[in-house]
Amino acid sequence: MDTRTVSGVYSRCSGRAAPEAACVTRGTDLGDGRRVYTVSTDWSQTDLVRGSRLRFRQQWTLLADGSNHKTIGTVLPPGPGVPVQGELLSGFSPLRGLRAVIRETPGNHQLLEIWDAHGLKQSLDLTALNQHGRVYDDAQFGGLSWSECESRLLYAAERTHGESSCGKDRSVYREDWGEGFAARSLAVLCVVDLHVGGVRVLEGVPAHVSPGQAVWAPGGQAVVFVGWWHQPFRLGLKFCSNRRSAIFRLGLDALCECLSDDSMSVSCPRLSPDGTSLIYLQGQVFGAHKQCLSLQQFDLGSRKTSTLVEVVNRAKSGEFAGLYEALPSCCWSSDSQRVVFSSARGNFKDLFVVDRREKSVAFLSDRERDVSQVFSSWKLLTIQRDLMVVCCSSPKTPPTLRVGFLPSAGEAVTWLTLQSPAAMFDFHWSVLDVTPAAEEDNTLYSGLYFGAVLVKPCAPLLGPKLPLVVFIHGGPHSQFPAEWNATTAGLVQLGFAVLMVNYRGSTGFGQDSILSLIGQIGNQDVKDVQRAVLTALRSDVTLDPKRLAVLGGSHGGFLSCHLIGQFPDFYRACAARNPVINAATLLGTSDIVDWRYSSVGLQYSYDQIPTADALAAMLEKSPIAHAARIKAPVLLMLGGKDRRVSPHQGLELYRALKSRSAPVRLLWFPEDGHSLARVDTQADCFLNTALWLQEHL
Repeated sequence: MDTRTVSGVYSRCSGRAAPEAACVTRGTDLGDGRRVYTVSTDWSQTDLVRGSRLRFRQQWTLLADGSNHKTIGTVLPPGPGVPVQGELLSGFSPLRGLRAVIRETPGNHQLLEIWDAHGLKQSLDLTALNQHGRVYDDAQFGGLSWSECESRLLYAAERTHGESSCGKDRSVYREDWGEGFAARSLAVLCVVDLHVGGVRVLEGVPAHVSPGQAVWAPGGQAVVFVGWWHQPFRLGLKFCSNRRSAIFRLGLDALCECLSDDSMSVSCPRLSPDGTSLIYLQGQVFGAHKQCLSLQQFDLGSRKTSTLVEVVNRAKSGEFAGLYEALPSCCWSSDSQRVVFSSARGNFKDLFVVDRREKSVAFLSDRERDVSQVFSSWKLLTIQRDLMVVCCSSPKTPPTLRVGFLPSAGEAVTWLTLQSPAAMFDFHWSVLDVTPAAEEDNTLYSGLYFGAVLVKPCAPLLGPKLPLVVFIHGGPHSQFPAEWNATTAGLVQLGFAVLMVNYRGSTGFGQDSILSLIGQIGNQDVKDVQRAVLTALRSDVTLDPKRLAVLGGSHGGFLSCHLIGQFPDFYRACAARNPVINAATLLGTSDIVDWRYSSVGLQYSYDQIPTADALAAMLEKSPIAHAARIKAPVLLMLGGKDRRVSPHQGLELYRALKSRSAPVRLLWFPEDGHSLARVDTQADCFLNTALWLQEHL
């Protein structure tokens, strides 16, 4: 195993294109019983040569026949992908299929372009108009919404911050929304009038909230948006569904009203096609930063709110386990009676539909019938005109584009693959359901189970038995579903087996599982990972119990360092990305200070002042408490701009190990943040991790 081999494997695994967004438009009927549907998709692909992610667009033409035009008879070839350069946001108009694009030019100007079948129809220089700052292009705040009359567009942008002539305000500190949102301070909602070519910043947004996720209300005389409280100060928003927020209706006359409970956390307002109902996700404030959410519906006529999908506290194996993910921008059936969504379920991600009349949730994915294990993860990109567009994958199958019409109740979907992956991988994978030992049961949430996904090469490459890499997700409230993962695939291609563990507290197992980890970090989650490893070793004789390593980032790095400290003779190597090492010293530097208290079982309030007892509890549950026992060689990878977990956390462990002459290596990425998401960073991390594991296993 040399540098060139590792780099080649990573290039093949990370370079698989994945669909990120889709739109369905319907053309004219052909007159012979067939109807034309056009599926436009946006894809992302990593290019290691450029060191960047490329975006391209592909378009399929489908011919549907049958009495209800819901049987796809013909699919015309899509042709090569078309590169998309500089696009920040885009969206199709509901009737004429006009395409709006907000694009960034090489001179850092942001343009609004309107395209039709004949080419560029209209262009506005938003930067030159100088009505607002940078347009928000992220999923948290951003979005581009067409009005019903197709003459106006709605989006969110940074407010223009005025400065006095003497510049006295130039150095005033402006709060932002933490990790990943350093350029987000105070948002404004903006409307472009295409008839006059002007931009208007909407007035009337309450001063104590920042607006985002805005859509037009029926009639076009008001907008609906999510407002996040930024008083008394902002906390990090990325990966956090527990921030106080509410649904607001803002009229173009600047009159604003709150439509939801203002003591909860909300997101993803989606209006029904008939304009009568608004749905949105709702959860609790503080506590677990990611949680099981309820789906609420607000009747615009009666102005009453009801629950469409309840929070699932305890999920049995194989059953619907609750809602954990954002809704796509289009998730309604054409008759406004059903809502389609994807969500975590155990060790998988599945596709579901809820019927408003019966409030019943049903499966739409056909994973149970897929005996070849080709598709085990289903993510909804869009449903329009009842045609669903989904991204499917598995640990051995890269992202694949599939379509199918929403069927009548009780019927199965006929799925059609539009774009198969360019290559399949010769892996074996399986799912483990793990039950904690009696002494590891949580007395407050007794009887919970968890799981793991084991992926391995079909034939050993590095000896008679396979070295095992225990891959631990961060969060802690997230999930490793049985889906395509470039890091896992690359390691398996190099001859390692990989065990991805979904310890108690992971999403997809019900709210009780998430709550069980509060106050138990560094204990319950550590024991769960160890239990999963022991279960895998007992059930699979091809795994080598003498060649074990741990790998993880953020909370996964926290657990990796715990494991090599609590079980110093069990693991032979560790690779940790931006790990939490000392929760006590992290308290004053993290953008999610509330989670630092909640994670150790303490209530949080904005006026919280650290106490000796609180700091002691955080220190006790941290890997640094076990640092003196660490024997395994440790590779640390740190982002210099990490706002979530300060890179000084990793430096603290680095110095503790160096002082004991323990083998440790540190990689420093000064321009990267918590996710270490830059293309060159990810390639560097994989290369060094693979070589580190090969050397020490």
